Amino acid sequence: MTPSDQAPIQETPEQPALKKAITPKLLVLFIVGDILGTGVYALTGEVAGQVGGAGWLPIIIAFAIAMVSALSYVEMVTKYPHAAGAALYVHKAFGVHFLTFMVTFAVLSSGITSASTSSIFLAENVLAAFRLEDSLGEGAATVTATVIALAFLGLVACINLYGVSESVKANVALTLIELTGLMVVMLVGFYAIGRGQADFSRVILFETPGEKGLFMAVIGATALAFFSMVGFEDSVNMAEETVDPVKNFPRALIGGLSITGVIYVLISIIAVAVVPIGQLTEAPTPLLTVVEVGAPDIPIQTIFAFISIFAVANTVLINMMMASRLLYGMSKQGVLPGFLKGVLRTRRTPYAGILFSTLLAVMLVLTVSTVLPEETIAALGGTTALLLLTVFGLVNISVLVLRGEPGQEGHYRTPTALPVIGALTSFALVSPLAQPTENYAIAGGLLAIGLLLYVVTWIYNRAIRARRTRFRHPEDLGRD
Repeated sequence: MTPSDQAPIQETPEQPALKKAITPKLLVLFIVGDILGTGVYALTGEVAGQVGGAGWLPIIIAFAIAMVSALSYVEMVTKYPHAAGAALYVHKAFGVHFLTFMVTFAVLSSGITSASTSSIFLAENVLAAFRLEDSLGEGAATVTATVIALAFLGLVACINLYGVSESVKANVALTLIELTGLMVVMLVGFYAIGRGQADFSRVILFETPGEKGLFMAVIGATALAFFSMVGFEDSVNMAEETVDPVKNFPRALIGGLSITGVIYVLISIIAVAVVPIGQLTEAPTPLLTVVEVGAPDIPIQTIFAFISIFAVANTVLINMMMASRLLYGMSKQGVLPGFLKGVLRTRRTPYAGILFSTLLAVMLVLTVSTVLPEETIAALGGTTALLLLTVFGLVNISVLVLRGEPGQEGHYRTPTALPVIGALTSFALVSPLAQPTENYAIAGGLLAIGLLLYVVTWIYNRAIRARRTRFRHPEDLGRD
């Protein structure tokens, strides 16, 4: 990399910069809010369907794998405190511009699949809150849920267009609502336990679908449960908007992930103890079912349904913030078409990236809900995990490759064995043994869109501008 590649792009009147708006407390809430979103609310039943009552086991394994990779991210973000995240780390390690692009677009795609998963689950919660499933009928309910999901994606786009400070403040409010919902589930669980209505024998019961063996069931469930643990990597892409990231990221990232891990395990145990496994697996909104079964004589079911709506909304908001900034960053670097680097002068937000990422999410919701109407949430959630596990494997390898390189003074250093374990486990969970075919198809489709945009930009750069398609300043990805 030449010295010119290393110099950050300076703010100019034509290209205003994003402002530092994320304090340490906001960063912790940002991380906790993103991780605690759709995963725990939507996939508790899906994980139980893979392994039975012992759904806590895949969650613990997924948490351990996520923590190992999170420690690698901590080393990288404190060593190179820039907004680019995984793309910068892989670029510094390997220096292959096309690989950097594919990693960046994979992270971007994971944000869009996560947001799409959440918007669909939010729509199902809206139907549950107003008791519309039975009155509409199955076909009309599916169409209505899709319309609601698309409308919500549009609303999130408007919030992101308004500004990052407003988006982060909305994240704080939604995170508090999210935590309130999970507290309701735990309190209802304790209430049911106190009344002798919980059956803890189910918690150690392993049940696998079909003829699948226990080991393969746990592996598949862990790959799915990993979706519940992602989110911490989004915060790395906000590094340029965080106050003193070298000091604040280690505690925020490790603390935020640990908080969510404990909550997830408690929720998974309570859910299975209160609700029979079959009923929990078939429920479209599993935690709402826990509340209904655990406290049938307390009128909080409708309130909890609304809490779930706001909780899931948080995941959509954060992921679409991240995706839009990566689109903007890649366009500014000249590896995606120039129209994607437009910034609103008044609000200083990347409007072109926001609109394009929203369009991709809309297309994804329409396509997957049509092709896989019964498995939409599991397929999109699994695809998110597939994309991010691949990226995590590369980040762990990058940590090892860059061990001898100087970085920010006083940066965190993870034990050498952990990146090795992180790379091996991440790549194991993206194998066909752990991932169904539809996850590869969805991920491949999104990456194909990115590849097409890259090729168009490459042709334009060669034919019109007579320049190479490469990242000039990879550390500036995701910032204005």
